[in-house]
Amino acid sequence: MDTDILILDQHTLKDLEIFASNATENSLFKFCNLTRSDGGADVLYRRMQAPWSSAVRIQNTQAAVAFVMQQRACFANMPSAYAIDRTHAYLHEVMPVITDRNLIEFGFSAFSLRANHDRYYYKIITGVQVTNGLIRKAKAFVNQPTLTSAAGEVAPYINEMREILDRPRLKKLVDDDVGGRFWKILRLDQTFRLDEKVSISRILKLVFEIDALIAMADVTSQNGFALPDLQEGPLAVHAEGLTHPFVPSPVPNPVALDQNQRVLFLTGPNMAGKTTYLRAIATALYFAHLGMGVPATRFRFTPAQHLFSSISLSDDLHNGVSYFRAEALRAKAVAQAIADGNRVIALLDEPFKGTNVKDALDASRAILERFSTKQDCLFMFSSHLIELSDEITVTQQIDCRYFEADESEGKLRFDYLLRSGVSSQRLGMRVLREEGVFDLLDNKNPTTHS
Repeated sequence: MDTDILILDQHTLKDLEIFASNATENSLFKFCNLTRSDGGADVLYRRMQAPWSSAVRIQNTQAAVAFVMQQRACFANMPSAYAIDRTHAYLHEVMPVITDRNLIEFGFSAFSLRANHDRYYYKIITGVQVTNGLIRKAKAFVNQPTLTSAAGEVAPYINEMREILDRPRLKKLVDDDVGGRFWKILRLDQTFRLDEKVSISRILKLVFEIDALIAMADVTSQNGFALPDLQEGPLAVHAEGLTHPFVPSPVPNPVALDQNQRVLFLTGPNMAGKTTYLRAIATALYFAHLGMGVPATRFRFTPAQHLFSSISLSDDLHNGVSYFRAEALRAKAVAQAIADGNRVIALLDEPFKGTNVKDALDASRAILERFSTKQDCLFMFSSHLIELSDEITVTQQIDCRYFEADESEGKLRFDYLLRSGVSSQRLGMRVLREEGVFDLLDNKNPTTHS
């Protein structure tokens, strides 16, 4: 296992909506995929599957993203999406190629190709012209003076591309269009698909890497995200103005967790914002470990090794796993990661709903007590069990926060602002009354449906 990679299990990937299960679903990948090429999208997908856990790797990516943002005009001079995709197709399409080097043998093979493989010949013409144009464009891109001071992981990509383009066969390519000159095209086809195929394929791979970094920079700048500050030492996360990128007109909130208060105990009624707040924290942490900007005005954190989310659990009747068993297995996965010595950040949204109130209270209390003792880990725990507050508030490592509803003027209104303390609101009965559930069951004001 790569120790530089942040561990995300499948449930966490689903909880945070990182990848969509179908074309209609929203996802963080769709949100971030501003790449211009299919290869760039593949690189971005790979990155989003495996964020960094190493501060050095995060800083290296972050420096590249910052440089692209600062020099965005230079990166607009990358080869076009058309040139990238067509060159890739040309290099990998199965077509005849002339291998002869002797002039006479080459001439014979050239005329044979023209006579017997007419459809391939015209594909070769197009491929050579596009590839030649891509190489010329790539040379112009890497030779921009500003790029000599490139920072972070984009610097070695640009330097390697510059070295490849300086290879003798690629260096001597003329700057004018190859046009339709028969001999020249087939000689260049030899160069591109035989002599320098590996080199040109490597150029494309470097272009894909840069394309993904440009997308991460564009997402950061276009959404006004902040590049996080990394700090050394035990796990900590501090944020101001934190929001979730999928929430329209979001209400920003802070985060403050460290080893003095390593557990966030979150309460409040349904619809008040608890789950959204937890998703916002987890999403920001995920973006931060990718090395890109996060939806906050300020963000400071220490990288973790394992990020857990337990928000949308379900039972598994096929395998005989009840809802509470699924909750227990989720808690076990977190416990195992801690026992293995990982730096863990875990978010549990209303755990132990699948059992009775007494067991839920006992389980929550036991879990919270143990979480509060685990050094170099951070935990976020939301619950409707406000009775827990009488026992856990005495523990210094647990920070109690809540959301609430405004009950004025006969209606419930939510401001989604995080407050210090524990909620005392119980709104279940009121919501049922406002929705007219009891009126319907009591046969008051019946309505008919066509």
